[in-house]
Amino acid sequence: MAAVDSRTAAPPTLSTPDEGVLGRRLRALSIGIVSVVVLIAFEATAVGTAMPVAARELDGVALYGFAFSGYFTTSLFGMVLAGQWADRRGPLGALAAGIGAFAAGLLLSGTAGAMWLFIAGRAVQGLGGGLVIVALYVVVSRAYPEKLRPAIMAAFAAGWVVPAIVGPLVAGTVTEHLGWRWVFLGIPALVVLPLLLALPAIRTTAGGPPQDAPVRFEARRIRLALGISLGAGLLQYAGQDLRLLSVLPAVAGAAVLVPSVLGLLPRGTFRAGRGLPSVVLLRGIAAGSFIAAESFIPLMLVSRRGLSLTMAGLALAVGGATWAFGSYLQSRPRLEHRREPLVRTGMVLVTTAIAAAPTVLIESVPVWIVAVAWAWGCFGMGLVISSTSVLLLSLSAPSEAGANSAALQISDGLSNALLLAGGGAAFAALGGGALSGHGADAATGGPATAFASVFVLSVLVAAVGIWVAGRLRTPARTV
Repeated sequence: MAAVDSRTAAPPTLSTPDEGVLGRRLRALSIGIVSVVVLIAFEATAVGTAMPVAARELDGVALYGFAFSGYFTTSLFGMVLAGQWADRRGPLGALAAGIGAFAAGLLLSGTAGAMWLFIAGRAVQGLGGGLVIVALYVVVSRAYPEKLRPAIMAAFAAGWVVPAIVGPLVAGTVTEHLGWRWVFLGIPALVVLPLLLALPAIRTTAGGPPQDAPVRFEARRIRLALGISLGAGLLQYAGQDLRLLSVLPAVAGAAVLVPSVLGLLPRGTFRAGRGLPSVVLLRGIAAGSFIAAESFIPLMLVSRRGLSLTMAGLALAVGGATWAFGSYLQSRPRLEHRREPLVRTGMVLVTTAIAAAPTVLIESVPVWIVAVAWAWGCFGMGLVISSTSVLLLSLSAPSEAGANSAALQISDGLSNALLLAGGGAAFAALGGGALSGHGADAATGGPATAFASVFVLSVLVAAVGIWVAGRLRTPARTV
């Protein structure tokens, strides 16, 4: 896709008092949308901490990965729907609907009496999350001049700092004293503040359809999005039900998924074509490998090393601050011309962090190794995730911001879903499901090889991202 002139990709130049993401014109909007990010961040850190206990009480440890990947599967459809919705009518409706579905999913999971009902709640929550994240990207594309986009992306990352530190502590304490259900049931009350702050500001600064070109509703993209969600769901089901008959849903899932993905992602994505295709591909590689590994760390620390839920969550807490610092660093103007080496460095840090984390399966390795590894891994993710967001918006015309943002998030969510499904299948096949039982493996925290398999898969995928990071710019593009 051709580069976009910044004069057409941003609002008119702001006067001096309004410059900056907290200037008079953008202050309410910035606070509102960052509040939405804080809500999502608190949910992610709190729910991740409570998940091991929820899975055990619902007799669903063998489906542990599915509880995460189910979220990402439905979010794929939500992302495409939000892209169409926002490009045609503006991001306001998609954001409001997304926050509502997000809260409804939390309530459903918090009241679930069986693991599959719990996963269904996570699926509803994922639909809402998919709507929200793409809507936020469209807001940034329409309301912020190009020179301010790195700063607002850094603010998004900063919104994870307090939840990353406080979330595990609160969730662990609530789970241990009141029960895991209250972690899910309490978060919806936090929805009110983002709604009050964000929606009026978005209506004023970024509401309505784009002005540069008419955008028509593409039913084909919605059908392809349904294909992606259905295909990913069938593959996850096949991965969790390890029988010969599972080959049938696996083949059917692949048959539906592959053409749907090819129809929604930029041409050349899977061969790492230079420019936009590689930006989209790298986002999936980084997010999928990192999240798949991170999802199993609390369970590994609780079951193999005997940590409490609170301590297991806090082992990852410092990562929120280092992620924010990495995102802040990439926003510095002097580094704008060095995005490729910056992103490549980030992927090296991510890969080594994933490789270092499972060393705690060896009893002689101190547990604090996980905290240190995840701190530098999150710093690398701050460099990579924010940079890919900035690059994508700089390569997108206003009328394409929704569709291209959806493609970026599809890559992110699909990789999360598939790697969590693959890691969950390997985990279950190697005896991880014994953690919900009462045998020898349950008493000792399950086989170490079950956990190690998840990290091996993630490391291999992350390593590919180091190469893709060198292909983010087209030869003719200048910044």
